[in-house]
Amino acid sequence: MQTRAVAVSTTRTPFLQLRAMWLTALAMVLVLAQVIAAQAKPESLAPLAQKISPSVVNITTSTMVAGNTGPQGIVPEGSPFEDFFREFQDRNDNGDRSRRSSALGSGFVISEDGFVVTNNHVIEGADEIKVEFFNGKELDAKVVGTDPNTDIALLKVEADGPLPFVPFGDSDAARVGDWVIAMGNPLGQGFSVSAGIVSARNRALSGTYDDYIQTDAAINRGNSGGPLFNMDGEVIGVNTAILSPNGGSIGIGFSMASNVVGRVVKQLQEYGETRRGWLGVRIQDVTPDIAEAMGLEKTAGALVTSVPEGPAMEAGMKDGDVIISFAGVEVTDTRGLVRQVGNSPVGEAVRVVVFREGKTITLKVTLGRREDAEGAVPAVAQGGDSETAPETTKEVLGLTLAPLTDELRSQLGVDSDLVGLAVGAVDEGSEAYEKGLRAGDVITEAGQQKIASIADFETRVAEVKEAGRKSLLLLVRRAGDPRFVALGIAD
Repeated sequence: MQTRAVAVSTTRTPFLQLRAMWLTALAMVLVLAQVIAAQAKPESLAPLAQKISPSVVNITTSTMVAGNTGPQGIVPEGSPFEDFFREFQDRNDNGDRSRRSSALGSGFVISEDGFVVTNNHVIEGADEIKVEFFNGKELDAKVVGTDPNTDIALLKVEADGPLPFVPFGDSDAARVGDWVIAMGNPLGQGFSVSAGIVSARNRALSGTYDDYIQTDAAINRGNSGGPLFNMDGEVIGVNTAILSPNGGSIGIGFSMASNVVGRVVKQLQEYGETRRGWLGVRIQDVTPDIAEAMGLEKTAGALVTSVPEGPAMEAGMKDGDVIISFAGVEVTDTRGLVRQVGNSPVGEAVRVVVFREGKTITLKVTLGRREDAEGAVPAVAQGGDSETAPETTKEVLGLTLAPLTDELRSQLGVDSDLVGLAVGAVDEGSEAYEKGLRAGDVITEAGQQKIASIADFETRVAEVKEAGRKSLLLLVRRAGDPRFVALGIAD
């Protein structure tokens, strides 16, 4: 037994020795890798900051503000103290005299001939703009063009020689967790650098073309218009807004993505204004119940609620179409479609694929210019060749419905020849109420077909049940604005 045990122990010894050597070698490799990584990582951001600082500028604006005509806001009008405060204002030169108001912001130079990018809200309404460089030199600036939709402004300064500038980087390549540097003039304290990471991407605040990079790099008032740099010294964002309960940085800042800014700046340089593509439709997102009601395979696309006179109408697009592809790119939601259309050249002919009545149709649309159509009034869908005789109101799917009459049209303020059903009341315990339908709404379509009577509505309900679908798609108009709502059909 002892001999056998010794034999076994002897045969395992080389294996254990090899294993120990392998583990030792692996540990050495890991240590070496850490040393190499540490050597590759910069010890300080100072070299990068020193390189890009000459291209970052402080912006000071001034505006003449009309003086007060009286002590408004101090005492109520007619107060016995009104004369006293008026005299006080006059003694302090407040009275009717105008005064000059100043504001501070940041920006950065994008070309050696003096083009400067900043936020529109930094220079809006200013009658004098001064740009201060890192070396203390000041130059007067003039506005080349602005875009309130993205809050971007392009300025121009005239210098004696070429100016240091920074290039735009690819904001789409920025990853959550990548290091970034914010530079600017926070709280008017002068040039300042802060570092952080990309916290999130593709953030939307309130604008149609929003594409913000979220960062925890400190951004404060005065940083507006300043650049957000990647570690290659490229601008990947323009610092625009912060989320804060007290006006100071709490680590939630937003920078407009450089890929958006770059396109805007190019148009401002060339035309002095923006020229965005315009499709000419009103749209809403496709929800799961709308997708089921329409027979869509997945919840995606942009549902067309109205087609006013314009490029889409000329191409044959209709209310109720679902745009599933634009210029060869799949449409996921309305936000993505609006951005893609806006980024397309005016006058370009694009192929748009729509889902209509269970099949796909390809339309060729020549895009118009959005800025020219901003004041256009959307068309109101009209239906029916003649008005049906009045019917008794009836409750269906939690909705008390009645056909539109001249009297109802007048009461609701709708078009004189609009045909549909008026909603007189909505059961507060119904799905219709939960989906936002209210008294005064007008239903013009059910199941993507026009309706003029309660009988039409009940027929659409029966057809949906017969087809085995769970929802009925309604086109609802409120104050002229159309939207689609999918209501569940009880068995």
